[in-house]
Amino acid sequence: MAQHEHVRVAVIGSGFGGLGAAVRLRREGVTDFLVLERAGSVGGTWRDNSYPGCACDVPSHLYSFSFAPNPDWPRTFSGQEHIRAYLERVADTFGLRPHIRLNHEVTLMSWDNDALHWVIETANGTTLTADVVVSATGPLSDPKLPDIPGLADFPGKVFHSARWDHGHDLAGQRVAVIGTGASAIQIVPEIQPRARRLTLFQRTPPWVMPRMDRAITGAEKWLHRTLPFTGTARRGLLWGIRELQVGAFTKHPDQLGLVERMAKANMARAIKDPGLRAKLTPSYRIGCKRILLSNVYYPALAEPNVDVIASGLAEVRGSTLVASDGTETEADVIVLGTGFQVTDMPIADRVVGAEGITLAESWKDGMESLRGASAAGFPNWMTIIGPNTGLGNSSMILMIESQLNYMADYLRQLDVLGGRVALGARPSAVGAWNRRVQDRMRRTVWNTGGCTSWYLDSMGRNTTVWPGTTAEFRRATRSVDLAEYEVIRPPVPDGTRKAALAEEAAR
Repeated sequence: MAQHEHVRVAVIGSGFGGLGAAVRLRREGVTDFLVLERAGSVGGTWRDNSYPGCACDVPSHLYSFSFAPNPDWPRTFSGQEHIRAYLERVADTFGLRPHIRLNHEVTLMSWDNDALHWVIETANGTTLTADVVVSATGPLSDPKLPDIPGLADFPGKVFHSARWDHGHDLAGQRVAVIGTGASAIQIVPEIQPRARRLTLFQRTPPWVMPRMDRAITGAEKWLHRTLPFTGTARRGLLWGIRELQVGAFTKHPDQLGLVERMAKANMARAIKDPGLRAKLTPSYRIGCKRILLSNVYYPALAEPNVDVIASGLAEVRGSTLVASDGTETEADVIVLGTGFQVTDMPIADRVVGAEGITLAESWKDGMESLRGASAAGFPNWMTIIGPNTGLGNSSMILMIESQLNYMADYLRQLDVLGGRVALGARPSAVGAWNRRVQDRMRRTVWNTGGCTSWYLDSMGRNTTVWPGTTAEFRRATRSVDLAEYEVIRPPVPDGTRKAALAEEAAR
């Protein structure tokens, strides 16, 4: 890539959001774009998360692009390797490889007020400019590492679930797993049979429902290949069921009591010890934290080589791990299932806007953007999976495709305006949108359910989840309302301005 290359659009990241943006750009006739990827291959979170048992908790036929159906999914809930292979096929099928620059980690993006473009610097020394930046780095890309006294001096192996050390054999080892989120409940059943002792540090127990997973038959695959509308119908049914569930999460959390009873019954089938069952029973409303799916998590915890410590890890003293309640255990390996930097995305430190401040500084009181896409003070800069676009019960691919619609219309508006031009989200529009979102958030289960979750930022505000249906979000992002944006033109040189004023005065 030539030094100081200029492109119409720079896409940051090559997961679902980045590849989806690239496909949509090509379908819109935009070929002057690049996808900048920090790693050596595409795939995003499905490349980074390769831990044992890694799989999706959204049905396969819904967790894929509507424009790239896959009739050959092997299971109703696919594993990481199949989803990553799907993304590789998307890159090949839609001819995206020439646009992708691997090993190009973005270190700084700065808005040039005079040139009306972004100056992008990468870790390998490349500098390029772009009229528009589409940031698709995703919220599940940078591991959140806990600040635990003594952890740095632990004599054994320590790694995060998203940075799994496949070269380290856990057989016969004393393994401590920190956390009980979506990654941990998949990891524990996989490594439990190999570990000599497995200790699970649980701050808050999750609600766990059965996972209706099975192999997809050859007849089903044949049907979806031969009659594609059957795959579309299957996807539509899966989508519709989840749309009908949204009201219980967003308007009537009291209706979730039946679901809680089902989750408790699921636990009771595997956990016979009353003491262990008490440790694993949540005290908050189901749905307040992400509902997890597993048929093997509870059986694994009931095995004789597993201990559940119902307290977070507070301190590490050599190979001794000390919980907040004083419980001590010995470990050879620590696996951190501690989640990701969701409400404080590191990419925000690398984006400098029109006023010379970073996006992180602009978001110091909490993330907010217009329709999950545009932040005030950052012209021609858009996010895919931005603030308040997450989901608690359905497929994020639906939200991504909605944001791609918005991106496509954004570029059309720039074309219609013509010349060197940028659109900057008006602070008043960003504020109005976010007030509406937060007002709707007040009665949702995520705010009233009695838990502390990764959906909430440091100020206790939910800046992560969308408090409505995916259909509502699709309507809200169908097109760009220019009234919500300031049209920005290049500054007029002083001499030209004075001459124009003099000519006007003479007339």
